[in-house]
Amino acid sequence: MKKNLLFIIILLIGSIAFAQEGNEEEINEGTQKIQTRPEFTKSRKPLSKDKKKKPPITDYKIIDIHNDTTFVDTTLTIQRDYNFNYLRRDDFGLQPLNNVGQSYNSLVKVEERNHLLPLFGARARHFNFMEVEDIKYYNVPTPLTELYFKTTFEQGQQLDAFFTVNTSPRLNLSIAYKGNRSLGKYQHALTSTGNFRATANYTTKNDRYRIRTHFVSQDLLNEENGGLSERGLNQYLSNTEEFQDADEFSDRGSIEVNFENAESILLGKRFYLNHSYSIIKKTDSSSTNVAIGHILDITDKSFQFDQTSPNTLFGESYESGALMDKVALEDFSNQLFVKLDSDWLGSLSVNAGTSDYNYGYNTLVSFENGVDIKNRLKGNIYSIGGSYQKYYKGFQLAANGMSIVSGDFDGNYLNASAGYQFKDYGLQLGISANSVAPNYNFLLYQSDYIGYNWQNYDNPENPSLVNFKNIETQKIQANIKVKNFANLEASYTAIDNYTYFTKNTDSLTVPEQFGGSINLFKLKFTNTLNFGWLGFDNTILYQNVDGAVNSVTNGNVSRTYSVYNVPTFVTRNSVYYQDHWFKKALFLQTGVTFKYYSEYNADGYDPVLSEFYVQSPEETLSFDGPDVIQTFGGFPQFDIFFNAKIRQTRIYFKVENFGEAFKQNNEFSAPGYAPRDAVIRFGLVWNFFL
Repeated sequence: MKKNLLFIIILLIGSIAFAQEGNEEEINEGTQKIQTRPEFTKSRKPLSKDKKKKPPITDYKIIDIHNDTTFVDTTLTIQRDYNFNYLRRDDFGLQPLNNVGQSYNSLVKVEERNHLLPLFGARARHFNFMEVEDIKYYNVPTPLTELYFKTTFEQGQQLDAFFTVNTSPRLNLSIAYKGNRSLGKYQHALTSTGNFRATANYTTKNDRYRIRTHFVSQDLLNEENGGLSERGLNQYLSNTEEFQDADEFSDRGSIEVNFENAESILLGKRFYLNHSYSIIKKTDSSSTNVAIGHILDITDKSFQFDQTSPNTLFGESYESGALMDKVALEDFSNQLFVKLDSDWLGSLSVNAGTSDYNYGYNTLVSFENGVDIKNRLKGNIYSIGGSYQKYYKGFQLAANGMSIVSGDFDGNYLNASAGYQFKDYGLQLGISANSVAPNYNFLLYQSDYIGYNWQNYDNPENPSLVNFKNIETQKIQANIKVKNFANLEASYTAIDNYTYFTKNTDSLTVPEQFGGSINLFKLKFTNTLNFGWLGFDNTILYQNVDGAVNSVTNGNVSRTYSVYNVPTFVTRNSVYYQDHWFKKALFLQTGVTFKYYSEYNADGYDPVLSEFYVQSPEETLSFDGPDVIQTFGGFPQFDIFFNAKIRQTRIYFKVENFGEAFKQNNEFSAPGYAPRDAVIRFGLVWNFFL
């Protein structure tokens, strides 16, 4: 955290120095000095003090990977309150574990997979991992700084410092660092994470050559305690004669956990380059632009689980002392494209790409039965695809797809949508289909724990091992929007060959593939109403899962369980007061947010894999007896918030889980993992327009 503070201090000093030295010009008029700020135009003619104006906020542009452009928003809305969290985005549908920076149990699972190769494992660590789509590019008339701060749980804080500047109207540079450190309320639950990113956005003077590039370096470390032990569960619930005094364990640090000698860390670095050159440029006499381009993506990831001594919760181990499981992925991808933009045809592009991947370990595993597990999945793929977009008098057409034509994996995806926007009303329909191999850690995994070694891919010499098939997903969806009032989304998804982690008869986490077809229906309604200074915001989600039942036979007893578990209802409702105070010097927003999700069989968390697993009847849950699947949810959560905006500064003050302050919290976010108790947290977001 000292490094975080040092980074912010340096950033502030640099910002101030730049503002004072690089962004102001001194002009002598006799004995009088006039300081002027150059306008963001080609003209360099100095302006008088009276004529100097600040650029409008709409000139501070934010551009995503798809070239969609928005501008910096310094308003204070209920949506900004939802985004004020560790992830810096709306966390609806996520139930956090007890510490900031830990993982989330997904109440809403996202199955869209617009990628051709398997994903890297340790998905429970990826909620805060910034992918290519998460990086933004900028174009600003004056230097812009944003500082984010929020308190955490015991000895730590969250900080996100961002700075961007246009050195010329054609070149923008940005640099940012997000850091988090939180000790947590429970034993051995420290989190320490960092996300560094730097971007560049450049266009030549004749607008023919464009380049966007970024570099990202990320490290996400969590201490692992395995959840509450059997004794710790009784302490937490205070449901035995030995632990009748609930006040004794209001200090969560006194509750026992399974172990205090393990940690996991996800590391990642990425260099990304997207550049193009217009061989035919749009002019006053031509409505067509033809460009050729190249996209380069070099990504390195690694996940490591360390433990000073083995624990019987994960079965037998090869080592009696310290354990270290480390897996790495190197992915080198290139893509060439030709893009045609025409006023009458729309935007059409054709792509061809190649990817070289190298996933695996530096060790070999041989079982006593003679079965060997390879240590690496290494190869390359070649792919082709394209995309299309057209907007015409309110009508919107879009499609994109890609397919592997050669290589060691098979895969493809296709998305198509059509919509119409009429004044304040909008309708959009879409279909998608994709086929992709399961994530790498389903296909190959090695560990010092004997039961955590498997290979489910490319097994011609080992017929006793299985080969996982591609996951096939088809989806249709519809979206109806009424501006400033409501949004209704409906979707139907069919999933074949769904892969998941679950517990086997030895209570060890193993990968499985479901042979049936899972059908998922979602209906989501969002609504915002404002009556003067009183506001209401509602988000209600309904989910229905069909066909996800699997059968397990143990001896003469057969049991069934669902391999795809989500709550039927998830809701978030806010009622708040907002108004200007003190002659509009302060904008105040205060209210209460109610969150609830219906009872369901929540997934469990495995720290060795850093993955969530499906509860099965084979799993023994010590606090409720064997062969019982635990249900969680069905409890309300209340947050009380007091937010204010003073100029470009938004201040946030929140009492989280307010209801737990009046009674002992005895709920769970995952088997053995408690949610957060009542806590008061403070933070702010501060923008500087230099």
